[in-house]
Amino acid sequence: MFQVIGINGLFPGPILNITTNWNVMINVKNELDEPLLLTWNGIQHRKNSWQDGVLGTNCPIPAGWNWTYQFQVKDQIGSFFYFPSLNFQRAAGGYGGIMINNRDVIPLPFATPDGDITVFISDWYTKSHKKLRKDIEKGKDLGFPDGIIINGFGPYQYDKELVPDGITYQIINVEPAKTYRFRVHNVGISTSLNFRIQNHNLLLVETEGSYTVQQIYTNMDIHVGQSYSFLVTMDQTASTDYFIVASPRFNSSKVSKAAGVAVLHYSNSQGPALGPLPDPGENDAYASMNQARSIRWNVSAGAARPNPQGSFKYGEITVTDVYVILNRSPELINGKWRTTLNGISYLPPSTPLKLAQQFNLHGLYKLDFPNRLMNRPAKLDTSLINGTYKGFLEIIFQNNDTNVQSYHLDGYAFFVVGMDFGVWTERSRTTYNKWDGVARCTTQVFPGAWTAILVSLDNAGIWNLRTENLDSWYLGQELYMSVINPENDTTELQLPDNTIFCGVLSSFQNDQARRFKFSGAPSIANACKIFLIALVAVVFGCFILSPI
Repeated sequence: MFQVIGINGLFPGPILNITTNWNVMINVKNELDEPLLLTWNGIQHRKNSWQDGVLGTNCPIPAGWNWTYQFQVKDQIGSFFYFPSLNFQRAAGGYGGIMINNRDVIPLPFATPDGDITVFISDWYTKSHKKLRKDIEKGKDLGFPDGIIINGFGPYQYDKELVPDGITYQIINVEPAKTYRFRVHNVGISTSLNFRIQNHNLLLVETEGSYTVQQIYTNMDIHVGQSYSFLVTMDQTASTDYFIVASPRFNSSKVSKAAGVAVLHYSNSQGPALGPLPDPGENDAYASMNQARSIRWNVSAGAARPNPQGSFKYGEITVTDVYVILNRSPELINGKWRTTLNGISYLPPSTPLKLAQQFNLHGLYKLDFPNRLMNRPAKLDTSLINGTYKGFLEIIFQNNDTNVQSYHLDGYAFFVVGMDFGVWTERSRTTYNKWDGVARCTTQVFPGAWTAILVSLDNAGIWNLRTENLDSWYLGQELYMSVINPENDTTELQLPDNTIFCGVLSSFQNDQARRFKFSGAPSIANACKIFLIALVAVVFGCFILSPI
């Protein structure tokens, strides 16, 4: 038995099923023995970074306290997820899905599916998240995962010496000849996973809030923090059940055979699923990159608004700022193991950046993040990108590590315009996709390679840019970007009434105000609908897999 972080007694947690422009109120009670924040991967929080749920914007919710998030899913559709953003907690769970549906007046660019299925794929370690983070602090490598799980079940018995009998798989029930939308999220720690369904094709239709050109894949590499939607038609004979599979990418050890499985069960199935598991295709970074390049934006489809996605012609906009961001493997800085971006390991102040900005607190951060790696020793610092409001930013991620790194930007969807192996140069821009590069919030960067993104800075606030790989993120591979409207912006939401104070502002906090009861939150004007849910985070025991 292993401990997981559950939400409302569930692992994974409940799915938030909401619609474009709804106002969402989420009451969170922290029953863990340590502070908690939930972040909403891909939710843009238009002009409301107060709700982002990361250390740069929010004080943690203390153990035993409640706090209410309140935000609007303004002009967004698609597949996203939430998870705990502190202290390596995502390694133990605490995640759940977010489905944002189209308004009825805007048609889907495909026939309405007969059902909607959410799938969480993840690497899993038998050590607790607390032990894992201590190992990371000591400079220990995570090593290969003990298994791969799907919706909390698994793994597949790829080796009887390592994986015991009696492992339970989730059964997903379907009807023959029906078409289902599978929303697949890699919520793991650091492992890129290949997803496939035995004898079934995957028709890609959406990724992280953007409709894609509809293409058929037999499998898809899904990197840490990424989300995809596929249409899958139940067009097989149902002589047996079928395996749904997620397996590690890009390693040649015995553990590469490890897989998480679920079972696709037709109502008229004649028997259990049979091996061997379907082949994942080439286990090669070059093939994976070509697959990633093939994913294109559906420029003719409407999304959250009636106008086509392609009406925003990002390739015609002049870039105002360029950042080439280079990562490095963990190194000792002041005697501690840290990771860096452009030679800086992020040092979070005791007072969140957003609160420091609100109260004009000086000396807690600097707006001087370098746009290139500086010729100086690596250091700890609280250095932010000074973003130009309504500017157009080009970021090139250069991966000097030996593993695939995923990078995520809160508050925005960016355009993935290029990726290649080698070192990025100015000439690399000639390869950019200036027309239908997909807009998303999380992109992969292959080892020894670069990925370029473009983003329009039209969302005022303080926003987190991070690697989604937990081991790198935990050791400092993140930064924040400050985007301030120089005019008097009355549309940016003000300090919430239920703000938790900490750091130098701790004296503002009423210690008992939010303990053991749901906190209040200011209402959002012109609400079209309120979606209210209570989430309780708690540790409980769960049979997942036996120690390896």
